[in-house]
Amino acid sequence: MPPNSLTQKRLTRFVTLLLLLLPGVLTAEDKSKTRKPARLLLLWHSPDGHPRTTHEYQAGMRIIAGQLQRHHGVQALLVHANDPWPEGPELLDGAAAVALFVSEGAKWVSGNPKRLAAFQRLASRGGGLVGLHWGIGTRPAEPIPAFLALLGGCHGGPDRKFTVVTARATPAQSRHPVLNGISPFEVKDEFYYKLKFTSVGRGVTPLLKVPINGSAETVSWAWQRPDGGRSFGFSGLHFHVNWNKPEYRRLITQGILWTLKQPIAAGGVKVPISPADLKLPPARPKKPSGQ
Repeated sequence: MPPNSLTQKRLTRFVTLLLLLLPGVLTAEDKSKTRKPARLLLLWHSPDGHPRTTHEYQAGMRIIAGQLQRHHGVQALLVHANDPWPEGPELLDGAAAVALFVSEGAKWVSGNPKRLAAFQRLASRGGGLVGLHWGIGTRPAEPIPAFLALLGGCHGGPDRKFTVVTARATPAQSRHPVLNGISPFEVKDEFYYKLKFTSVGRGVTPLLKVPINGSAETVSWAWQRPDGGRSFGFSGLHFHVNWNKPEYRRLITQGILWTLKQPIAAGGVKVPISPADLKLPPARPKKPSGQ
């Protein structure tokens, strides 16, 4: 067989093989374009007895949902999670990440064995976990170990510390995606401090520090868990008005995106907000005494 003829046959076979493989390549590309966005559960509780404009769980989670709607890789679901929350384990089993803005979150997570097991399953498959303000807390000390294994940090036990301060919050790291676009800023808030942190793996990474009683206290952290998942916590957000601060919106939005393993722009994500977004729902009428 002439050399030219042999070369032409080899070329024909190569082109044929390429054409056979190409539909599969295109199909995989199409599938990636239609991949479902990661499902994030934004769990909130009803008012817990704190004064109005504080511990505004539902209103705060609505703001977070509004910020995340700009990121097409996230499907944020607002979920009212007051006890007994029987549908909780099933919802958790279908989630990629969960954020807690609830009352005494560490105690609440452990308060139901099926609920705790569902959170543990989420963590074991590398899911994201986020705790905000009282969502990282517990009055009794018993829930602390289980919560530390999930979030990496906890405000708990009879020795827990908290105070209202007006201070300059400062990023604790020069390079971390959650802190992209965040510079030092002034804020008045109630912060939990002297938090309990895990020492598992490399331990937590402090993200934000606030001076309290002469000490630079960690009030936000990130944890790359040994199971491959990520956890993020922030002890501020007592006052609803602080959602006005772009630094707060950026910190929390980026903290959630980080746990979902989503890309975060080097200059930080855009976090616009309107007065309507900050408006609280009408106050609920107080129940008559004796009810």
